[in-house]
This record gives sequence, C-alpha cells and structure tokens, in this order.
Amino acid sequence: MAMGLAEAGADVAVWGRDLAKLEAARSQLESAGGRVVALPRDVGDEEQVETGFAETLDALGRIDACFANAGIGAVRKPLVETTYDDWREVLTVNLDGTFFTCRAAARHMIERGDGGSIVLTSSSATIMGQAGGSAYAASKGAQVAVAKALAVELARYGVRVNTLVPGWIESDLTAPAFAWKKFADAVLPRIPQRRWGTGQDFAGVAVYLTSDASRYHTGDEFVIDGGYRLF
Repeated sequence: MAMGLAEAGADVAVWGRDLAKLEAARSQLESAGGRVVALPRDVGDEEQVETGFAETLDALGRIDACFANAGIGAVRKPLVETTYDDWREVLTVNLDGTFFTCRAAARHMIERGDGGSIVLTSSSATIMGQAGGSAYAASKGAQVAVAKALAVELARYGVRVNTLVPGWIESDLTAPAFAWKKFADAVLPRIPQRRWGTGQDFAGVAVYLTSDASRYHTGDEFVIDGGYRLF
C-alpha cells in the first residue's frame, strides 16, 4: 500500500517495530521519489503512537490518509488453552493499536477541517471460522465494527473510514503456513484465482481510498481474497 501511494506521487510515513524491515522499506519507498518518514514505533503503546504522529506531522505537514495496518498473527491455541496474556498480546497490537492510531488521525483531520481517509485492515478470519484463532478473529472482527462506527461519527467532518479484508496474502506472517504442503494443498484449490495474494494487490485500492475518487465511499469493506470466500 505504501509503495502504491509513493509511486502515485504521495509522501509516505511508515512505522514498525523491526528496524531492519523499516530501513528496507524506507529505501524501497525512496526509490519512488517522494518524501519518506520511517519511524520505529509499537502501535500498542499509546505514548509511542502520540509522539509518532506528532513527528510525522512535523516532517510532512499534514496527513491526508491513515492506514491502521499493523498487526500480529493468531496465537494458534485452542480456546481452553489460551491464557489471558495470549489474548491481550494479540488485542494490544491489533485492536488497541488501531484505536490509538485512528484517534490520532481523527483528531488531526477534524482540527484541519478539510476531511481525510482512515483505513483499517481486518481479515477473512471475520468471515471464515478459524480454529485456534479466537483472539485474532476477535481483534479483526472488531476492526469492521469500529470502522462502521467511525464512518458515521466522522462523516460530518468529511472523514471517510473503510476496512480492507484480505484473504491469504504472502507475508512474513503467512510464510510458515504457505510452506506447509498439507495447508497449501487444502487452501490454494479453494481460491478461484489459484494463487496467493501479494502486497501489490493492495496498491490500487490504497490509492483509490486516499484520492478524491473515493470521496463518497465510506463505511465499506473491501474484500480482497481472489474469490476465496465464494468457493
């Protein structure tokens, strides 16, 4: 998403906890030619989000679109073996982090007075049952509910809020599953496009949701899964 926006001419800020990945992202994004801000941040920490947003504003001057995309994977334990610490670990990043990030973005966009776009990243775990992933499903299902509430609440300020619902996408989080032949043989035939999704599949929708082309589009869920939910 960040690369798609950079290639479309946007200045981009990215946050992350992994410094090596963050620097790699900075280098790749700078190749597109725009300004890039890369900050080490844990979105599950309220203070880090507040200071990070302030630093981003200082560097770029304004934030037109905010993508609450940070997340961690499922604990992968049966419910009866899931501890409260397991539960909180997932929800702290996936849900609390979304709350802190969206709140900072909304405050800025309301104060600025000329609207904006906020995008949350959910998961197909909100559509399909996922054994051993109750904490993850809870956090991602909440993304959809939060986005709908904010779409109504923030519409008066010209701020639109939408949700992305990815299917099986190639990433560091999904790499172990995709490398497991039993999993791949069971899941890949259920995807009508017969391939895993990639980050590039989200570049266009990111540009759409950031631009004026989506100025009347809010409260929606963009399911990007190669048709997985249908088959």
